[in-house]
Amino acid sequence: MKRTDQPLIGCVILAAGNSTRFGKNKLLAQIDGKSMIEHAFETVPTERLCAVMVITQYETISKRASDFGFECVINRHPELGISRSVILGVQAMKDRCDGILFLVADQPWLKRKSISGILDTFSDYPESIVSMSSHGKRGNPCIFPKSYFEELCGLSGDKGGRSVLERHKDNLILFEVDENELTDIDTPDDIALNN
Repeated sequence: MKRTDQPLIGCVILAAGNSTRFGKNKLLAQIDGKSMIEHAFETVPTERLCAVMVITQYETISKRASDFGFECVINRHPELGISRSVILGVQAMKDRCDGILFLVADQPWLKRKSISGILDTFSDYPESIVSMSSHGKRGNPCIFPKSYFEELCGLSGDKGGRSVLERHKDNLILFEVDENELTDIDTPDDIALNN
């Protein structure tokens, strides 16, 4: 059932990974004339969000986040896996919003229009989890309503929200986008293959 009032949605950008397979901080790699992290930041429709929080271990990313007017939390233990960043993001946002949009920072072909679309879907169905997908295959980003914040804070190791999604498929809505938008970059070859 749809509701007419708009839920408050916060955004958490996950940008704390070690980039092990890339060989250096991949978020600073140049794609189409700008760094991968700039692509991520420019994709965020800030006018639709109550706050944007960047979780990172990197001072350079933190400074860039400030340039965009985003808040930042330093993940001092990225070796604990992505769960650590998710937990830090939820803890920082849980009292400020009705849902959290989680973005990973290594999807340089994700479109702002698509993020607006997933926000629209969540606004229509604010009790559901909404995930982007291509050909029915789930991917990032996704939005979790407040009722899942506690469960997200129980994650451990290198597991993100996917394990929570798996447990709640009956309350999941997929928002379909072009496959290329969901491509994430793990190695320098991934950039070459998709350019």
